[in-house]
Amino acid sequence: MEESRKRRQSESDEPSDEAPAASDNHKRQRLSDENGDAPLELSEHIEQKEHEKSNGGGINGENGDEDDDEEEDRQVLARGHRHVEVRRDCPYLDTVNRQVLDFDFEKFCSISLSNLNVYACLVCGKYFQGRGLKSHAYTHSLEAGHHVFINLQTEKVYCLPDGYEINDPSLDDIRHVLNPRFTREQVARLDQNKQWSRALDGSNYLPGMVGLNNIKETDFVNVTIQSLMRVTPLRNFFLIPENYEHSKSPLVHRFGELTRKIWHSRNFKGQVSPHEFLQAVMKASNKRFQIGVQSDPVEFMSWLLNTLHSNLKSSKKKNKSIIYDCFQGELEVVKEIPKRTLVENKENGSEENNNKAANEDVVTETSRVPFLMLGLDLPPPPLFKDAMEKNIIPQIPLFNILTKFDGETVTEVVRPCIARMRYRVIRLPKYLILHMRRFTKNNFFIEKNPTIVNFPVKNLELKDYIPLPMPKGNEKLRSKYDLIANIVHDGKPGEGCYRVFVQRKSEEQWYEMQDLHVTETLPQIVALSETYMQIYEQHE
Repeated sequence: MEESRKRRQSESDEPSDEAPAASDNHKRQRLSDENGDAPLELSEHIEQKEHEKSNGGGINGENGDEDDDEEEDRQVLARGHRHVEVRRDCPYLDTVNRQVLDFDFEKFCSISLSNLNVYACLVCGKYFQGRGLKSHAYTHSLEAGHHVFINLQTEKVYCLPDGYEINDPSLDDIRHVLNPRFTREQVARLDQNKQWSRALDGSNYLPGMVGLNNIKETDFVNVTIQSLMRVTPLRNFFLIPENYEHSKSPLVHRFGELTRKIWHSRNFKGQVSPHEFLQAVMKASNKRFQIGVQSDPVEFMSWLLNTLHSNLKSSKKKNKSIIYDCFQGELEVVKEIPKRTLVENKENGSEENNNKAANEDVVTETSRVPFLMLGLDLPPPPLFKDAMEKNIIPQIPLFNILTKFDGETVTEVVRPCIARMRYRVIRLPKYLILHMRRFTKNNFFIEKNPTIVNFPVKNLELKDYIPLPMPKGNEKLRSKYDLIANIVHDGKPGEGCYRVFVQRKSEEQWYEMQDLHVTETLPQIVALSETYMQIYEQHE
């Protein structure tokens, strides 16, 4: 009896074959760096060390040895093999709330305001940085109980805090909203599509005819964007990101993203917010155009086209881009300067060396000038009221003010010097932009000219009113244009708002667009509007 008791005591004193952490060997700890890179699986001896440290173990059980252990762990961590478990059966997929997802705003962490490695929570829609143990997304998953996150750059979906990647086809619609994609075949058939799309709230919308959110007095941007979306070659170019991947300009890429969102048929909402594009505009223009300050769409259109061109052209020698292919034409400018003015300029050292043909009274300079848009001068409004004590709003045909470019009509200018100018169009662009100079600024205030311009919606034939050069060889003279966009200003000068009429090609139906409001309208309403800027498309 005594012998069996001693045997049991000796067995209890022998060391156990299993380490204290042996029961947890099948559970492999995952760590990720603070920036949220892929988790790193540690070798089992690191897990053993972590367990020993938590139990106060180690060589001496002292704090001085913990630093050595952590340093060794870091070295093993650096050498470790990056691996992420991929699963399809995530139990939290039913918590994804598509109603709150909005990818139109800048991709910044809502806590750290960093744009590096940002994840969107698919439950509440907020943005957080990283997915490591100390990251904001990891903390949010524990505090709020939200477990499904998508990387806004790689479009991979992860479950936190577990750390595995979710591979489920049901999330593809979210990826398409985050980064809309178009194949070249889809782009080619875009103008033939007559099908309406349905948003999550049940409302219907037409791809390409979606409203743009007016963040604060940004309607001048909205009407410009909506007008440029009707220019087919420009739209098709920006729908394929590979066409401009060589450009390093954020403005180009934001414009491309906005174009793809406007024409996407699988949006969750029937409107788009141009917030990211506006931020890029503010930065590229040095806050010349900014949120909260009303600006002129003519100035913005001119700045945007020139900036996009300079960022898209492949080289300095080849001054070509999709912008110039669509909008650039050429003028012949004849400038007559009186000799008296020329002598004054010569004394001031501002004489230019150009082709000059001296007459008795004037010096004539002839030059060729490229243009992206043509400015038309309106006749001054009447000063006096009629018998009904109301100001008469005059009307004038578009052809009357187009005579400015017939090569014979003289335009008096005073800047940079007093001169008589004659303009003649020698090359027409594929898309002709006309703007009416309605606003005149004097020393005291800005005046608006209310004159109504009567213009044709279809078949504007320029050769009957402007002398055009004969085409070379077997080329056909293409001088007939159709209106595709018409920007209108309502209200007082310096105030008021802008709206735009655009045509949908697949149905040849006109729509009136003012920020988020999109309504069908008639061509007769378009023709009677107080037009400010127009885009015409050349007949094939």
